[in-house]
Amino acid sequence: MTDTPGFLPVSGGLRTVLFVAFPDMGLLDLTGPQTVFWAASKALEERGTPGYLRHTVSLEGGLVRTAEGVALQTERLSAFASVPVDTLVVPGSPGIEHVLARLKPLTAWLRRKAPKVRRTASVCSGTFLLAQAGLLHDKRAATHWAMCDLLRERFPSIQVDRDALFVRDGSVWTSAGVSAGIDLSLALVEADHGHDVAMSVARELVVFLKRPGGQSQFSELLKSQTKNGAPFDELHLWISDNLGSDDLTVELLAERARMSPRNFARVYKQRTGRTPAKAVEVLRLEAARRMLEDSKRNVDQVARLCGFGSEERMRVTFQRHLSVSPRDYRKRFATRGG
Repeated sequence: MTDTPGFLPVSGGLRTVLFVAFPDMGLLDLTGPQTVFWAASKALEERGTPGYLRHTVSLEGGLVRTAEGVALQTERLSAFASVPVDTLVVPGSPGIEHVLARLKPLTAWLRRKAPKVRRTASVCSGTFLLAQAGLLHDKRAATHWAMCDLLRERFPSIQVDRDALFVRDGSVWTSAGVSAGIDLSLALVEADHGHDVAMSVARELVVFLKRPGGQSQFSELLKSQTKNGAPFDELHLWISDNLGSDDLTVELLAERARMSPRNFARVYKQRTGRTPAKAVEVLRLEAARRMLEDSKRNVDQVARLCGFGSEERMRVTFQRHLSVSPRDYRKRFATRGG
């Protein structure tokens, strides 16, 4: 498989992967992908197939301290000036807004190096580094859900995908928050070596090769409890306690919020980014997911308890948001107790 014209997959040899470190980066942003490529190399060696040469690099080399306080030993980037590099992996930082300005020398290096490698990937807010390097102009990209608005504001040419775990646009791959870097790395391994090798890695790491849905898997209630949505926090908790009711109308919710229906619908959409009806739907979806994961109730019971009314209506909602049926979701995610 060729990601970029002019860059052919390595044949009969190891692929070199550079994990690009910088001060205050997120630890799991880097070590998650590193572990995937390590496990992939292990699986490939067992098959007698060349795997990946993995190097952790930084501008100056030496110890680089992560945001969590762990220091990682790195090699100097300049040592790889004449080395054929297959893949660059760039982590993010929890404080990307504050570190981005001082990373201009690194993004300048990325701007020069990326056209010479087969593909470039970022994890979480590492998308901002690729954007600052000019690698995402007019491209689709993903990042941590909490940083989507900031990414669009700073780099308006980027088509920000709020729901995807990862996005591939040409030779550039970007992922959502933190652990999504593992999903991205599994996809990179699968693109290189096929489904069986990627599945072997997923089993080794006890993760799913392809989890259903996208960033819709984080708590919708938590997402709603933002600074802008704070006036409706009590309402969201009340909705969560009354999801089984089939009477969660705009009028009823407006009454609970002590507002007129028209004003409530307008202000709610303005503050939370979604309509009241859509909010009820996603909270029902999240409650159903928890029940399917943790309880022994059958699917029809879950549908009724969560206010969907019927299994079919719940199925349609699951397919629309997660691209999986409730029954298949349970098969993938049910706990032993459930």
